[in-house]
Amino acid sequence: MNVRRLISGTAIAAATALGLGALSACSSDSNASDRNITGQLDVVASFYPMQYLAEQIGGRHVSISTLTEPGQEPHDLEISAKQTVDLQKADAVLYLKGLQPAVDEAVAQSEAKTKIDAATLTTLEDHGSTEHSHEGEEPAEEAHSDEEASALDPHVWLDPVKYAEIAGGVSAALQKADPANAAEYEKNTTALTAKLTSLNTSFEDGLKNTATKVFFTNHAAFGYLAERYGLTQEAITGVDPESEPSAARMKELQQEAKADGVTTVFYETLVSDKTAKTLAKDANLRTDVLDPLEGITEKSRGTDYITVMEANLKALQTALGAK
Repeated sequence: MNVRRLISGTAIAAATALGLGALSACSSDSNASDRNITGQLDVVASFYPMQYLAEQIGGRHVSISTLTEPGQEPHDLEISAKQTVDLQKADAVLYLKGLQPAVDEAVAQSEAKTKIDAATLTTLEDHGSTEHSHEGEEPAEEAHSDEEASALDPHVWLDPVKYAEIAGGVSAALQKADPANAAEYEKNTTALTAKLTSLNTSFEDGLKNTATKVFFTNHAAFGYLAERYGLTQEAITGVDPESEPSAARMKELQQEAKADGVTTVFYETLVSDKTAKTLAKDANLRTDVLDPLEGITEKSRGTDYITVMEANLKALQTALGAK
Protein backbone atom coordinates (compact mmCIF):
# COMPACT_ATOMS: atom_id res chain seq x y z
CA MET A 1 0.00 0.00 0.00
CA ASN A 2 1.11 3.57 -0.61
CA VAL A 3 1.14 5.32 2.75
CA ARG A 4 1.01 9.05 2.30
CA ARG A 5 1.68 9.93 5.89
CA LEU A 6 2.24 8.41 9.30
CA ILE A 7 -0.22 9.41 11.97
CA SER A 8 1.65 11.18 14.74
CA GLY A 9 1.90 9.73 18.20
CA THR A 10 -0.16 12.57 19.60
CA ALA A 11 -3.67 11.95 20.79
CA ILE A 12 -5.75 11.68 17.64
CA ALA A 13 -8.38 9.15 18.60
CA ALA A 14 -11.78 10.75 19.13
CA ALA A 15 -14.26 9.60 21.72
CA THR A 16 -17.94 9.84 20.81
CA ALA A 17 -20.41 9.97 23.65
CA LEU A 18 -23.58 8.80 21.89
CA GLY A 19 -26.53 11.08 22.14
CA LEU A 20 -24.29 14.14 22.23
CA GLY A 21 -22.81 13.56 18.77
CA ALA A 22 -19.73 15.59 19.69
CA LEU A 23 -16.14 14.46 19.42
CA SER A 24 -13.82 15.01 22.36
CA ALA A 25 -10.25 14.04 23.14
CA CYS A 26 -10.08 10.68 24.77
CA SER A 27 -8.14 7.88 26.34
CA SER A 28 -6.06 9.58 28.97
CA ASP A 29 -5.78 7.57 32.16
CA SER A 30 -8.24 9.88 33.92
CA ASN A 31 -10.81 9.47 31.15
CA ALA A 32 -10.40 5.70 31.33
CA SER A 33 -11.18 5.93 35.04
CA ASP A 34 -14.23 8.08 34.32
CA ARG A 35 -15.54 5.46 31.91
CA ASN A 36 -15.10 2.77 34.53
CA ILE A 37 -17.03 4.87 37.01
CA THR A 38 -19.93 5.35 34.62
CA GLY A 39 -20.04 1.66 33.84
CA GLN A 40 -19.99 2.21 30.09
CA LEU A 41 -18.49 -0.36 27.74
CA ASP A 42 -15.23 1.00 26.33
CA VAL A 43 -15.40 0.40 22.54
CA VAL A 44 -12.64 1.19 20.03
CA ALA A 45 -13.85 1.50 16.42
CA SER A 46 -11.40 1.30 13.52
CA PHE A 47 -13.05 3.95 11.30
CA TYR A 48 -16.32 5.79 10.76
CA PRO A 49 -18.68 3.03 9.51
CA MET A 50 -17.73 0.93 12.56
CA GLN A 51 -18.04 3.97 14.83
CA TYR A 52 -21.56 4.63 13.52
CA LEU A 53 -22.66 1.08 14.31
CA ALA A 54 -21.24 1.32 17.82
CA GLU A 55 -22.99 4.66 18.39
CA GLN A 56 -26.35 3.53 17.06
CA ILE A 57 -26.39 0.14 18.79
CA GLY A 58 -24.52 0.98 21.99
CA GLY A 59 -26.31 4.21 22.79
CA ARG A 60 -25.67 5.56 26.28
CA HIS A 61 -24.06 2.35 27.44
CA VAL A 62 -20.86 2.67 25.40
CA SER A 63 -17.93 5.07 25.30
CA ILE A 64 -16.44 5.11 21.80
CA SER A 65 -13.04 6.09 20.46
CA THR A 66 -12.05 5.89 16.80
CA LEU A 67 -8.63 4.98 15.43
CA THR A 68 -9.03 6.89 12.15
CA GLU A 69 -8.97 10.65 12.49
CA PRO A 70 -11.80 12.51 10.72
CA GLY A 71 -10.53 13.58 7.32
CA GLN A 72 -7.90 10.86 7.03
CA GLU A 73 -8.15 8.31 4.23
CA PRO A 74 -8.49 5.10 6.29
CA HIS A 75 -6.43 2.90 3.96
CA ASP A 76 -3.43 5.01 5.03
CA LEU A 77 -3.79 4.46 8.76
CA GLU A 78 -0.81 3.54 10.89
CA ILE A 79 -1.29 2.85 14.58
CA SER A 80 0.40 5.15 17.11
CA ALA A 81 1.84 3.95 20.40
CA LYS A 82 -1.00 5.65 22.27
CA GLN A 83 -3.61 3.92 20.14
CA THR A 84 -1.92 0.59 20.82
CA VAL A 85 -2.44 1.26 24.53
CA ASP A 86 -6.09 2.17 23.89
CA LEU A 87 -6.60 -1.16 22.13
CA GLN A 88 -5.08 -3.03 25.05
CA LYS A 89 -7.45 -1.32 27.51
CA ALA A 90 -10.60 -1.62 25.41
CA ASP A 91 -13.55 -3.77 26.43
CA ALA A 92 -14.40 -4.27 22.75
CA VAL A 93 -12.77 -3.53 19.38
CA LEU A 94 -14.92 -3.17 16.26
CA TYR A 95 -13.05 -3.31 12.95
CA LEU A 96 -13.26 -4.57 9.36
CA LYS A 97 -10.44 -6.95 8.55
CA GLY A 98 -8.92 -6.41 5.12
CA LEU A 99 -9.45 -2.65 4.91
CA GLN A 100 -6.66 -1.39 7.18
CA PRO A 101 -3.68 -3.74 7.49
CA ALA A 102 -2.19 -1.75 10.37
CA VAL A 103 -5.41 -2.16 12.34
CA ASP A 104 -5.58 -5.88 11.58
CA GLU A 105 -2.09 -6.35 13.00
CA ALA A 106 -2.72 -4.22 16.07
CA VAL A 107 -6.00 -5.96 16.88
CA ALA A 108 -4.35 -9.38 16.55
CA GLN A 109 -1.81 -8.32 19.16
CA SER A 110 -4.37 -6.63 21.41
CA GLU A 111 -5.67 -8.14 24.63
CA ALA A 112 -9.10 -6.55 24.21
CA LYS A 113 -11.80 -8.72 25.77
CA THR A 114 -14.11 -8.68 22.73
CA LYS A 115 -12.89 -8.44 19.13
CA ILE A 116 -15.63 -7.92 16.54
CA ASP A 117 -14.56 -8.37 12.90
CA ALA A 118 -17.33 -7.00 10.69
CA ALA A 119 -15.94 -8.98 7.75
CA THR A 120 -17.09 -12.18 9.46
CA LEU A 121 -20.65 -10.91 9.94
CA THR A 122 -21.64 -10.88 6.26
CA THR A 123 -20.30 -12.29 2.99
CA LEU A 124 -17.47 -10.39 1.31
CA GLU A 125 -17.00 -10.71 -2.44
CA ASP A 126 -14.29 -10.29 -5.06
CA HIS A 127 -15.62 -7.78 -7.53
CA GLY A 128 -13.37 -9.01 -10.25
CA SER A 129 -10.63 -6.43 -10.81
CA THR A 130 -6.97 -7.28 -10.48
CA GLU A 131 -6.55 -3.69 -9.31
CA HIS A 132 -8.56 -4.45 -6.20
CA SER A 133 -5.64 -4.84 -3.86
CA HIS A 134 -4.53 -2.75 -0.93
CA GLU A 135 -0.96 -3.23 -2.11
CA GLY A 136 -1.50 -0.98 -5.16
CA GLU A 137 1.36 -1.27 -7.60
CA GLU A 138 3.74 -2.89 -5.12
CA PRO A 139 4.26 -6.66 -5.09
CA ALA A 140 2.74 -8.35 -2.08
CA GLU A 141 5.16 -10.06 0.27
CA GLU A 142 2.60 -11.90 2.36
CA ALA A 143 2.17 -15.66 2.23
CA HIS A 144 -0.10 -17.06 -0.46
CA SER A 145 -2.73 -17.83 2.16
CA ASP A 146 -3.38 -14.08 2.41
CA GLU A 147 -3.93 -13.57 -1.30
CA GLU A 148 -7.52 -14.76 -1.42
CA ALA A 149 -8.52 -12.53 1.51
CA SER A 150 -6.81 -9.48 -0.01
CA ALA A 151 -8.82 -9.93 -3.22
CA LEU A 152 -12.09 -9.47 -1.37
CA ASP A 153 -13.70 -6.04 -1.56
CA PRO A 154 -14.02 -4.64 2.00
CA HIS A 155 -16.37 -1.73 1.19
CA VAL A 156 -19.40 -3.68 2.34
CA TRP A 157 -20.98 -0.88 4.41
CA LEU A 158 -22.08 0.87 1.19
CA ASP A 159 -24.73 -1.81 0.72
CA PRO A 160 -27.44 -1.01 3.31
CA VAL A 161 -28.63 -4.62 3.34
CA LYS A 162 -25.20 -6.04 4.14
CA TYR A 163 -24.58 -3.22 6.60
CA ALA A 164 -27.76 -4.25 8.43
CA GLU A 165 -26.45 -7.83 8.57
CA ILE A 166 -23.27 -6.55 10.17
CA ALA A 167 -25.30 -4.48 12.63
CA GLY A 168 -27.07 -7.64 13.80
CA GLY A 169 -23.74 -9.35 14.47
CA VAL A 170 -22.32 -6.33 16.27
CA SER A 171 -25.42 -6.19 18.44
CA ALA A 172 -25.09 -9.86 19.39
CA ALA A 173 -21.44 -9.34 20.34
CA LEU A 174 -22.21 -6.29 22.49
CA GLN A 175 -25.06 -8.11 24.19
CA LYS A 176 -22.70 -10.95 25.05
CA ALA A 177 -20.06 -8.54 26.34
CA ASP A 178 -22.56 -6.51 28.37
CA PRO A 179 -25.58 -8.73 29.14
CA ALA A 180 -27.00 -6.29 31.68
CA ASN A 181 -27.86 -3.89 28.85
CA ALA A 182 -28.72 -6.49 26.20
CA ALA A 183 -32.36 -5.45 25.94
CA GLU A 184 -31.45 -1.86 25.08
CA TYR A 185 -28.84 -2.99 22.53
CA GLU A 186 -31.52 -5.11 20.89
CA LYS A 187 -33.98 -2.21 20.86
CA ASN A 188 -31.40 0.13 19.34
CA THR A 189 -30.54 -2.45 16.68
CA THR A 190 -34.17 -2.78 15.69
CA ALA A 191 -34.35 0.99 15.20
CA LEU A 192 -31.13 1.04 13.17
CA THR A 193 -32.28 -1.84 10.99
CA ALA A 194 -35.50 0.04 10.24
CA LYS A 195 -33.45 3.05 9.06
CA LEU A 196 -31.29 0.86 6.83
CA THR A 197 -34.33 -0.95 5.41
CA SER A 198 -35.91 2.39 4.53
CA LEU A 199 -32.66 3.54 2.93
CA ASN A 200 -32.50 0.37 0.84
CA THR A 201 -36.06 0.95 -0.36
CA SER A 202 -35.16 4.51 -1.35
CA PHE A 203 -32.23 3.27 -3.42
CA GLU A 204 -34.29 0.51 -5.04
CA ASP A 205 -37.06 2.91 -6.03
CA GLY A 206 -34.76 5.78 -6.95
CA LEU A 207 -32.49 3.77 -9.25
CA LYS A 208 -35.05 1.43 -10.78
CA ASN A 209 -35.52 3.37 -14.01
CA THR A 210 -32.45 5.20 -15.30
CA ALA A 211 -31.09 6.18 -18.71
CA THR A 212 -27.80 4.36 -18.05
CA LYS A 213 -26.63 1.85 -15.46
CA VAL A 214 -22.91 2.66 -15.68
CA PHE A 215 -21.09 5.09 -13.43
CA PHE A 216 -17.43 6.07 -13.14
CA THR A 217 -15.68 6.43 -9.79
CA ASN A 218 -12.25 7.54 -8.67
CA HIS A 219 -11.65 4.38 -6.62
CA ALA A 220 -13.42 1.04 -6.53
CA ALA A 221 -15.48 1.49 -3.38
CA PHE A 222 -18.99 0.98 -4.76
CA GLY A 223 -19.01 -2.61 -5.98
CA TYR A 224 -21.52 -3.80 -3.38
CA LEU A 225 -23.81 -0.82 -3.97
CA ALA A 226 -23.67 -1.36 -7.72
CA GLU A 227 -24.42 -5.06 -7.38
CA ARG A 228 -27.34 -4.45 -5.02
CA TYR A 229 -29.09 -1.99 -7.36
CA GLY A 230 -28.26 -3.44 -10.76
CA LEU A 231 -25.59 -0.88 -11.68
CA THR A 232 -22.08 -1.17 -13.11
CA GLN A 233 -19.17 0.55 -11.39
CA GLU A 234 -16.17 1.43 -13.53
CA ALA A 235 -13.31 2.63 -11.33
CA ILE A 236 -10.33 4.65 -12.48
CA THR A 237 -8.20 2.92 -9.83
CA GLY A 238 -8.70 -0.14 -7.65
CA VAL A 239 -9.55 -0.49 -3.98
CA ASP A 240 -6.42 1.46 -3.07
CA PRO A 241 -7.20 5.08 -4.01
CA GLU A 242 -3.49 5.89 -4.25
CA SER A 243 -2.77 3.57 -7.18
CA GLU A 244 -2.24 5.25 -10.56
CA PRO A 245 -4.26 4.29 -13.67
CA SER A 246 -2.48 3.48 -16.90
CA ALA A 247 -2.89 5.55 -20.06
CA ALA A 248 -4.64 2.57 -21.62
CA ARG A 249 -7.16 2.50 -18.76
CA MET A 250 -7.93 6.18 -19.18
CA LYS A 251 -8.47 5.74 -22.93
CA GLU A 252 -10.67 2.70 -22.30
CA LEU A 253 -12.88 4.72 -19.96
CA GLN A 254 -13.22 7.54 -22.51
CA GLN A 255 -14.48 5.04 -25.07
CA GLU A 256 -16.83 3.42 -22.60
CA ALA A 257 -18.30 6.77 -21.61
CA LYS A 258 -19.46 7.28 -25.19
CA ALA A 259 -20.74 3.72 -25.60
CA ASP A 260 -22.73 3.61 -22.33
CA GLY A 261 -23.99 7.16 -22.07
CA VAL A 262 -21.93 7.99 -19.00
CA THR A 263 -22.31 11.64 -18.00
CA THR A 264 -20.32 11.98 -14.79
CA VAL A 265 -17.03 11.01 -13.19
CA PHE A 266 -17.40 10.71 -9.42
CA TYR A 267 -14.64 11.59 -7.02
CA GLU A 268 -14.50 11.75 -3.22
CA THR A 269 -13.48 14.26 -0.60
CA LEU A 270 -10.71 12.31 1.20
CA VAL A 271 -8.43 11.72 -1.80
CA SER A 272 -7.17 13.83 -4.71
CA ASP A 273 -9.69 14.58 -7.47
CA LYS A 274 -6.95 15.27 -10.04
CA THR A 275 -7.30 12.01 -12.00
CA ALA A 276 -11.10 12.15 -12.02
CA LYS A 277 -11.06 15.71 -13.32
CA THR A 278 -8.49 14.83 -15.97
CA LEU A 279 -10.70 12.02 -17.26
CA ALA A 280 -13.77 14.25 -17.15
CA LYS A 281 -12.00 16.95 -19.18
CA ASP A 282 -10.68 14.49 -21.77
CA ALA A 283 -14.05 12.76 -22.16
CA ASN A 284 -16.19 15.92 -21.85
CA LEU A 285 -17.95 14.65 -18.72
CA ARG A 286 -19.20 16.31 -15.56
CA THR A 287 -17.73 15.65 -12.12
CA ASP A 288 -19.54 15.16 -8.83
CA VAL A 289 -18.96 13.68 -5.38
CA LEU A 290 -19.92 10.10 -4.53
CA ASP A 291 -18.90 9.61 -0.92
CA PRO A 292 -17.54 6.19 0.15
CA LEU A 293 -18.32 7.18 3.74
CA GLU A 294 -14.89 6.31 5.07
CA GLY A 295 -15.06 9.40 7.28
CA ILE A 296 -17.30 12.38 8.05
CA THR A 297 -15.80 15.86 7.64
CA GLU A 298 -17.05 19.39 7.10
CA LYS A 299 -16.93 18.64 3.35
CA SER A 300 -19.35 15.72 3.70
CA ARG A 301 -22.83 16.15 2.22
CA GLY A 302 -24.45 15.10 5.45
CA THR A 303 -23.74 14.61 9.12
CA ASP A 304 -23.97 10.83 9.43
CA TYR A 305 -24.21 7.58 7.47
CA ILE A 306 -27.88 7.94 6.53
CA THR A 307 -27.76 11.55 5.35
CA VAL A 308 -24.58 11.06 3.31
CA MET A 309 -26.03 7.93 1.69
CA GLU A 310 -29.15 9.93 0.80
CA ALA A 311 -26.89 12.53 -0.84
CA ASN A 312 -25.16 9.71 -2.74
CA LEU A 313 -28.52 8.53 -4.01
CA LYS A 314 -29.37 11.98 -5.35
CA ALA A 315 -25.97 12.24 -7.06
CA LEU A 316 -26.46 8.85 -8.71
CA GLN A 317 -29.98 9.69 -9.83
CA THR A 318 -28.72 12.84 -11.54
CA ALA A 319 -25.71 11.14 -13.15
CA LEU A 320 -27.64 8.08 -14.35
CA GLY A 321 -30.66 10.00 -15.63
CA ALA A 322 -33.26 8.64 -13.24
CA LYS A 323 -36.80 8.91 -14.55
